[in-house]
Amino acid sequence: MSELARQTLQETSRKLAAREISSAAVVEAVLSQIEKLNLSLNAYVNVNADKARAAAKAADEARAKGDSRPLLGVPVSVKDVLNVKGQPCTCGSKILRGYTSPYDTTAIAKLKSAGAVILGRTNMDEFAMGSSNENSCYGPAKNPWDLSRVPGGSSGGSAVAVAADMAIAALGSDTGGSVRQPASFCSCVGLKPSYGRTSRYGLTAYASSLDQIGPFGKTVADVAMLLGAMAGHDPMDSTSANVPVPDYTAALKTDLKGMKLGLPKEYFIEGVDREVGEIVRAAIAQCEKLGAEIVEVSLPRTKYAIATYYVIATAEASANLARFDGVRYGARVDGEDPIDMYGKTRAAGFGSEVKRRIILGTYVLSSGYYDAYYVRAQKVRTLIQREFSEAFTKCDALLTPVSPMPAWKLGEKADDPLQTYLADIFTVTANLAGICGMSVPCGFTAGKLPVGLQILGPAFREETIFRVGHAYEQATSWHSMRPKI
Repeated sequence: MSELARQTLQETSRKLAAREISSAAVVEAVLSQIEKLNLSLNAYVNVNADKARAAAKAADEARAKGDSRPLLGVPVSVKDVLNVKGQPCTCGSKILRGYTSPYDTTAIAKLKSAGAVILGRTNMDEFAMGSSNENSCYGPAKNPWDLSRVPGGSSGGSAVAVAADMAIAALGSDTGGSVRQPASFCSCVGLKPSYGRTSRYGLTAYASSLDQIGPFGKTVADVAMLLGAMAGHDPMDSTSANVPVPDYTAALKTDLKGMKLGLPKEYFIEGVDREVGEIVRAAIAQCEKLGAEIVEVSLPRTKYAIATYYVIATAEASANLARFDGVRYGARVDGEDPIDMYGKTRAAGFGSEVKRRIILGTYVLSSGYYDAYYVRAQKVRTLIQREFSEAFTKCDALLTPVSPMPAWKLGEKADDPLQTYLADIFTVTANLAGICGMSVPCGFTAGKLPVGLQILGPAFREETIFRVGHAYEQATSWHSMRPKI
C-alpha cells in the first residue's frame, strides 16, 4: 500500500505545503486503496473518482501559484447523510434512491472553500438510525480489524474509510454516539462537537435537537484541523451558535499538568466488558502519569439516559421523516389516491429499524401520551444537562468508556434491538446535554478488537478535550496501529 494513503491529515498538509508530494498523487493512492478494499469492507456507497482527480489537479495548480490553505488538495470522504451538490444523497435508504443533491451542506461548502477534495460517500445506518451499520440498504460496512464484526454506527463507513486508509479524513454525524462509537470500534479518532458549534444546514435531519456533524481523523490533530475549518456561525441554521472559534491546534500539548479529569462512577459499572474496563482504566492511569488529577464525580440520572434519548430522538424523527413521501423527491410507489401512495411508498422505501422508530416517535407524540412521555423526557433531559454542568465545576473534562463492549459479530443483535440501544448508554448523554465528546484509541482486547477512550468536555470547550486526547495520544502508540486486511 502506498504510504501516501497511510499519512495523517497533518502530515499530508505539511508535505503538500512543502511541495514534497502532489494532491494528484495522494488522491490516486487513496482511490487505489478504495478499489482494493471496498469490495470486502463496503465502506463507500459512491465514489466520484473523476471529480476527485480534477479537484486534485486544480489544487496542485493553485498551490503552484502560491495558495497555502492547509486543507488544499487533501482528500476527505463524507457520510451519505450530507448533501453535496451534484452527488446522490440516499441516507442509506431505498426511499432516496435516484435523488441528487442540488446544494452543498455548509460544512462541505467550508471544506471545499478550504481546498479539500471530496472523494465520495460512505455507508451508514439508514437515516442514521443504528449503532452497527447493519441497517443500510447497501448492506453493512465491515470492521477492518475483523470482517465478521460490525464497524459501529451510524457513521460506520466513515470510520472504516479512515481506519483502512481509504480516506485521509472523513465526516460523519452524531445523534447519540454515531461518530464516537464507530471511531472506538475501528480505532480512529472521532469527535462530536458541542451542539451549535457546526452548522447542521444540509445534514439530513434525524433528531434536530441532537444531531451534529463531526469529523473522523487518524489523530487528534487531524480532527482539530477539520473542526477549525468547519466550525462557526451560519445564518442558514438557526441553531448554529454565534460564538468565537479558537485555534484548536494551539491547544495541543503533551502534558496534562494542572488539569482535573473526572470519572463518573455511573460509567464504571457492572455490565461493562471486563477487558474494556481494564483498557479504559489503564488509559486513565496514563493520563494521571501525564500530570492530571483524577477525581470521582457522579451523574446519577445516567440510568434514565437511554429511555430519555429514545423518546426524544424518535419523536423528532417522526416529524423529520414525514417529508419522505414520494411526492417531491426520491422513490415513489403509485397508489389509488395520495394517501394510498404515501403508505405504499413509505412501506417499500423505509427499512424495519426506521419504521420502528417512526412508529415509536408518533406514539409518544400522540394525544394522551405526549405529556406522559415526550414532556417528561424533556424534563429529564434538563436534569441531565444540569448534572453535567455541576460535574464540570469539579473538573475540566470527563473520562469514560465509549461503549460498554467491543464490536460485536454481524447479526449478533439483529433479533434484539433493545440490546443495540443499550450499547449507546455512555454516548447518548453528551447529545442530550449538548456538550462535546471525542473517542481516542486506547488499546485492544485479547481478540485484537479496538477500544476507545471517551473524553467529554463542557459545551464549546473542544480545545479542552483536544488537549487531553492529544497528550494521551502522544504518550501511547495505539493511534498509529493499522489493521491487516
